[in-house]
Amino acid sequence: MYSIYILQCADTTLYIGSTNNLEKRLHQHNNLKSGAHYTKIRRPVTLVYSEPVGTLGEARSRELAVKKLTREEKLDLIKRKQ
Repeated sequence: MYSIYILQCADTTLYIGSTNNLEKRLHQHNNLKSGAHYTKIRRPVTLVYSEPVGTLGEARSRELAVKKLTREEKLDLIKRKQ
């Protein structure tokens, strides 16, 4: 099972990614050098949204679709999930 996720960085920007282990990936973003460069310089990051998807292909496709949303649309997506 894969997930797409949205992180809110310390500077309030949003980061979108996908993974097959959300807990491990969140730890990487906040603590390790293997986290994405974007989040590494904007720590700490907070998980504000996640969505399960079945396969890696579906995860990549959904991640791209969410990345194409405007910031306001991303914030609306986050609000609807809460």
